[in-house]
Amino acid sequence: MIGIKEKQQLIETLSSYSKERKNLIPLLQEVQAKLGYLPKEVMQEIANFLAIPEVEVYGVASFYNQFRLLPLGKHHVRVCLGTACHLAGGKLILEALERELGITVGETSEDREFSLERVACVGCCMLAPVMIAGDDIHPKMTPFKVEEALIPCKQEIQRESSNKEQAS
Repeated sequence: MIGIKEKQQLIETLSSYSKERKNLIPLLQEVQAKLGYLPKEVMQEIANFLAIPEVEVYGVASFYNQFRLLPLGKHHVRVCLGTACHLAGGKLILEALERELGITVGETSEDREFSLERVACVGCCMLAPVMIAGDDIHPKMTPFKVEEALIPCKQEIQRESSNKEQAS
């Protein structure tokens, strides 16, 4: 269920487009840029606006890699599996992250703190294998470094949790 703020953003976005099918992808891109992902309710609204079947909107959104149907975690973790990173053990890094976070590629943790994604290349081939947590690049990763690389994220979560408890 989307909130009032998200609904208002959607209405504003839709009002800037004509009701033509050719606007489907630009609409999906703009809405995702604002909301971070494409909730089911939003795709239904877009389908209604463009007067096309909901399944067509879902088909486009699920076909293209650029679209997310689930929200990203607050700490979005990406693992490069381009050629250099793959050969240097990127898959082992990914497996270690799956164990550490308790989620698999494409998933977001239940508390929405972490999400995990596999990417084709981040352009740091000399630093392979590479993991990115938020905006921090972690070069020459090993499965043993995964837990250490996540410490800043986990400390931030603990600080926020402590602040919430103190505010209560």
